[in-house]
Amino acid sequence: MGYALFVAQRGGRHRKVKTLKGHGGGAVVEIVGDHDGDTFRTIYTVRFAAAVYVLHAFQKKSRKGIATPEAKLRLIDQRLREAERHLRETRP
Repeated sequence: MGYALFVAQRGGRHRKVKTLKGHGGGAVVEIVGDHDGDTFRTIYTVRFAAAVYVLHAFQKKSRKGIATPEAKLRLIDQRLREAERHLRETRP
């Protein structure tokens, strides 16, 4: 996941990255990785030219489906708004 974030910082898109549906047409993406039988996800945005913001990282625990839980999506939305605010406040 770290390398995929490095690729994003350099303006690229790693092969394990996919768009998070319903979040801005490709501006919010996720990295999905497996380790020791567990699945992990890191959600970040490339909406801003100045920075890559990691919005959330978590272990996927549900075995019933691949959909991101609604509570996680709300948290991601909140953090995206905070990233927008942070960028406005720190960039002239």
